[in-house]
Amino acid sequence: MLLFCFLYNIVVILLAIVLLPVILIALAAVPKFRAGFFTKLGFYKNLNIDKNKQTIFFHAVSVGEVNAIEALVKKTREAFPDCNIVLSTTTKTGQEIAHKKLEKIVNAITYFPFDFFFSVNSFLNTVHPDKIIIAETEIWPDFVYLAGRRDIPVYIVNGRLSPNSYKGYKRFSFFFKPVLACYRGIFMQTQGDVERILDVGAKPEITKCMGNLKFDIKPTLDSEQITQLAQSLKLNGARMIAAASTHKGEDEIVLNVFKDLKQQFSDIKLLLAPRHPERYARVTELLEQSGLSFGKRSNNDTFENNDIIMLDTMGELMKMFSVCYFAFIGGSFSSTGGHNPLEANIWGKPVLSGDCVFNFKDIYAFLTKTNAAKLAKTETELKEDMFKLLNDRDFYNKACEDTHKIFEENSGAVDFVINILSRQ
Repeated sequence: MLLFCFLYNIVVILLAIVLLPVILIALAAVPKFRAGFFTKLGFYKNLNIDKNKQTIFFHAVSVGEVNAIEALVKKTREAFPDCNIVLSTTTKTGQEIAHKKLEKIVNAITYFPFDFFFSVNSFLNTVHPDKIIIAETEIWPDFVYLAGRRDIPVYIVNGRLSPNSYKGYKRFSFFFKPVLACYRGIFMQTQGDVERILDVGAKPEITKCMGNLKFDIKPTLDSEQITQLAQSLKLNGARMIAAASTHKGEDEIVLNVFKDLKQQFSDIKLLLAPRHPERYARVTELLEQSGLSFGKRSNNDTFENNDIIMLDTMGELMKMFSVCYFAFIGGSFSSTGGHNPLEANIWGKPVLSGDCVFNFKDIYAFLTKTNAAKLAKTETELKEDMFKLLNDRDFYNKACEDTHKIFEENSGAVDFVINILSRQ
């Protein structure tokens, strides 16, 4: 492994030198690339941690991963009240959500280092972690090797390897196999994920199915807060459809379907939440062309005089699901592969989606055995599925019941990880 990492570092450093002009242009032109750049290089400031106490370190790449481990981090604080807890992210938006949700729970929030030996060593010298938890399938050879040299156990939790990603990993299994051998534990969301990571080269004795941490996420609002949110949006009893994480081409589909359904169900409203902020301007143009009244969350607009509100703020989508009637999850009528439906299901709300959901194939296969989720192949099918939920109250109630049952029957992933931390 030493020779492997030596060669890896040479390749990575040479590649960075070759790409330096592109990197400099990106840093100058794209602000999000500058976020934490020097920190990631290894210039870590002193963190608010007591070096006389054990430190548990969590890494969550961005917003989705932070949301996924939120309950685990909170339970870790309860289970190990005297430990330092440090959390890192890779992206600026991940930092923002981490501070918003977990700043009062953890001792420090920082950026994950670039995978250069000097950056990783600087990070490890600053944080002094005793246990490292990496959310989902983040594989960085230098990081895991250098942690192992210090006898620091590294675990992958809530890991997933989609069938599409598996093809790429499998092609380079000669590269990933020695890296995967450095982990103390690799814990995947589903049995399908376990089988795929084993085929890439993970050791069977350290690889297990733990379930999905998102099944253990608890609603962040109580019934009174949900009522207050609905009142602040001035829904006034209207049924809100949440179209979440939409991509290019999907906003048009959603708007077409909504306009048709609006003629049959006058009480419906639409919350439209584009996945990427850089698309807000284009989606605004589509809304202007739709002929429907609309507002923006960033302006504190409400549904009182608007048919549609565009959610153009960060970190609010999860709670918006609490007041929706049902949700459409985007990235599923494009080649993106879908987004996580459980973020809406957690509130007991049914989910509709396109049929391109390879990133969450196993989860959707599980959900669609019940009425908790439904996949549509076309815009017409999506409209029919929405119509049924709006028109058939008994069917809608059964779909809501199914989502509640799924979470009741599949919780336990958080306790799985806590037990591992307690034993090691």
